[in-house]
Amino acid sequence: MDTFLLLSFIHQFFEMEDEIDREYRRRLSARRRRMYCRRLCRGRPARAHHYCIINATVPVLQRYFADEDTRPDFRLGREAIQQLLVALKTERQHGWGPTLETLVFLFWIASGSAYRVVSRAFDVPLPSVHRIVHRMVDEVVAVLPQFVRLPCVEDLQVVGEGFARLAHHHAFSKAAGAIDDCHIRIKCPGGPDGQDFCNRKLFPSVVLQAVCDHQGRFIDIFVGYPGSVDDAGILKNSPIYTRGTYPPPGYFILADGGSPCLQEPLALITPYKRPVRGMAEQRFNYHHSRGRSIIERAFGVLKTRFRSIFLEALEVHPKFVPKVVTACVILHNICVGVGDDLPPEDAALEEVNQPPAAHEGGGESERGAAWRAALVNEVSALAVAPLDYDYFAQCLALDCPL
Repeated sequence: MDTFLLLSFIHQFFEMEDEIDREYRRRLSARRRRMYCRRLCRGRPARAHHYCIINATVPVLQRYFADEDTRPDFRLGREAIQQLLVALKTERQHGWGPTLETLVFLFWIASGSAYRVVSRAFDVPLPSVHRIVHRMVDEVVAVLPQFVRLPCVEDLQVVGEGFARLAHHHAFSKAAGAIDDCHIRIKCPGGPDGQDFCNRKLFPSVVLQAVCDHQGRFIDIFVGYPGSVDDAGILKNSPIYTRGTYPPPGYFILADGGSPCLQEPLALITPYKRPVRGMAEQRFNYHHSRGRSIIERAFGVLKTRFRSIFLEALEVHPKFVPKVVTACVILHNICVGVGDDLPPEDAALEEVNQPPAAHEGGGESERGAAWRAALVNEVSALAVAPLDYDYFAQCLALDCPL
């Protein structure tokens, strides 16, 4: 028994000695590697590792920090950019800073360039540009309720008076907005669902339904449906239709012939379809077209300001398209609020308001048609002269024979 314990002790002693020897050899090898690396790096100048250094010598940033006009590069004036920075309130302790990230996002959305082009323009790494654009789009979309909101009851009178001036008739003083759809061209997605995005003009698109006020400011948007869905189908699935809270009773929204003439749940007044019978209906369609043309002009300004987004195929993922379009709408409203007009050389594109076809629309309600008929009677009615109207002075002003 004593012999067995002695042999076990001797075996454990030799194992411990081998373990100590292996540990010594490992440390010696690590020490040799460190000495070898020091010899390789000896004589080289030490370089500090910097993080997110802004290269202010690039031409885009030079023009911005030199207080030059920012619209050629970013499609927004300096005041609109400052208001966007204030609205975002992005204060970060790391990264490139809110100013540079906002400029990178605006340059991408204004030029529609690839991430590689934006990376070279700002001297920013390509992965950083991708992260900046996606993060900034999410931050801009988050402030949507601040810039795209329905007018309150106190503002409806101002909106109605604005539409009455646009239509050149007081019968449209109860108009609370104008609605229309816009197709945004995209790169055709692959897979079996790619054909769903092809619209009636045979190009892939995503539909933007928008309502604007008398100044061309968007007050409600609904974007994301594929281009194959018709206008009436998009309208009936939009929140403004399903909720039925706007416009309030007594007000209506001007729509084209692709929408039904309704009173509930959404008050829509559409023009008479061809062929138009009688001068009264023709006169009503004329004033209706003048009032509703503000939505066409709003889309024209939006497309002109962001030509690369709306006039060329947007080469991003279809799920990212609604966010990009929403960000463009928010930037448009910021420009309208600060009075940032387009440069004179950029003439706003205005879509031609064609008469509605006879097969469009459909599903008109009797109450909506009756409301439209009442507006026709009001448009066709002669203006009532006041009791103290001076006919003699009016004749003298017009050089009428007495």
